[in-house]
Order: sequence, then C-alpha cells, then structure tokens
Amino acid sequence: MSPSPVSAVYGLPPPELAPAPAGAVQVSPLIPGSAALEDIAPASLESVTVAAPPGTIERRYVLALALRALAPGGRLTALAPKEKGGSRLGKELKAFGCEVHETGQRHQRICQTRRPDAPAGLEAAIEAGRPRFSESLGLWTQPGVFSWDRPDPGSVLLIQALPPLAGRGADLGCGLGILSHAVLASPQVIELALVDLDRRAVDCARRNVQDPRAGFHWRDARTGPELAGLDFVVMNPPFHDAGAEDKALGQAFIRRAHAVLRKGGVLWLVANRHLPYEGVLGDLFGKAALKAEGGGFKVYEARK
Repeated sequence: MSPSPVSAVYGLPPPELAPAPAGAVQVSPLIPGSAALEDIAPASLESVTVAAPPGTIERRYVLALALRALAPGGRLTALAPKEKGGSRLGKELKAFGCEVHETGQRHQRICQTRRPDAPAGLEAAIEAGRPRFSESLGLWTQPGVFSWDRPDPGSVLLIQALPPLAGRGADLGCGLGILSHAVLASPQVIELALVDLDRRAVDCARRNVQDPRAGFHWRDARTGPELAGLDFVVMNPPFHDAGAEDKALGQAFIRRAHAVLRKGGVLWLVANRHLPYEGVLGDLFGKAALKAEGGGFKVYEARK
C-alpha cells in the first residue's frame, strides 16, 4: 500500500509563482489519472497548492475542498489571473475565516493562508459545487463542466442535423453526453466511445447515458483512448485552452477523428462560425460539406 499523501496540487500553477512540494498528489479533474480532491480525507494534508478555476461556484468549491483536506494550520496557496477570479480570491478565502497574505505577480493574484481551526461555510460551498440533476437540462451536471447550466446551442444544432448513424463510433469531447444520447437513439449504432478530458464530465455522462453500447474514457481525446476503424465520429470540439482561444485545439480534434475513422467513415462536427476548420477538413477528408448553420455555428459532414 502506497503512503498517504501529505500535500496536493490542483492544476498546473506556474512553479516560479507557486511551487508545489515534491511528491504532491495531483487532484485536478482536467488531468487524466489524477486523484480526486473530493476523496482526500479531511484534515489529512500539510499543504495544498491551487491553480484556481475562473468560475465562481467551481472556484469556491475547490477552495472549500482544499481547506477541508488540510489539517488545522495546514498551508494553502491559491492563485489565479486577476481577470479570471484572482481579484476575488482573497475575499473568498477571508469569507471562509482565513487570514490571507496576498501578493501580485505576472498578472496573477497569489494568496497564502493557513487553515483555521474552524473554517466557516465550507459545507455550503461544497454543496453548491457538487454534481446535481438539472430539471431544465434533464441531465446530471456539475459547475465547471462545459455548458453545465444551459443547453449548448452548437450541440443542439448538430443534433438537429444528424441523420441516424450506424456501426461503431466515438463522441470526442463528450461533455455531459448530450450528443451521445442523441446518437444512441439509432438502434443501428453498435457501440459508442465517450471521451472527455474532464473527469466530472465523464462521471456525469455515465449517469446521463445509461446504455450498454456506451463506453466511457477519461482521456485527452487528441491522443487516446486507442480507437481505430470507426464508422463515425461526432464532436463539438473545444477551442479554448486555459481560457484563451486556441484554434489549433479543434484542428487537432479533426486530425484525431480522421485517424480513427475507417475509409468511408464520417465525421459530424459543429463549430463556431469564425473558426477556420475548412482548411484542415479539406486537406484530410475526401469530401466535406456544410450541412447546417445558425446562431453563430456551422455543422459539417466530412467523409474519409
């Protein structure tokens, strides 16, 4: 049995600003294979270093979980870009009863504190950030997951354009499983791999897509899991990395789809209208056609 960790790190904080202790266990849901911060025993850690997420509910949830995991007097370092929650970090930690030392460097706010003997409001923040069933979506969801609190209009447009699919396929960047649920409405689908970088999304998708033909993979869809010879791929690929627009991200998803499809296999893709995906589609696929557009989105069918 491996020894219990004494420190944890959430995400990838710049080491020159907030170095994590050697041997710190990674607990980010966006890094496949990481431990879950939710599963760390209360009052068991000496230190936690957090690259705080931008969403308010998600950020307070992570900070509360980190404080819960710390032993009294344990060290918490949290940082975020000023315009992405960093300006509110100190106030949020003080609301939990922490005394905070706050500095700024390289457009980041860096907060250092120790866990008080009796933090205030942890359970309320944890409850607010937990997975929950959304009556409006009809799905299990969690703050921080893509489009967690509203239907994504791009996915809705793609579902409206999709014909019944057949054979073996994959939903790359599956999120909550909205596309997969629509795909599996076709009885001709044999199996479907749901792949996402976000553990929380995969966990929700397991609850939302209870179909024996579905398989779930917490992986970076650009590199895994091992797939080959698929009849179809559907996707609404991400185009932001660490909050910044990255056109190469969606292009990498398209290249991955091409790699896992059989000859004659089909890709169905939705993207924001301004994203330059036509070039990579034309270079890789024998035939690519615009099938629908509206609300700032476009849907393509591309056949290998």
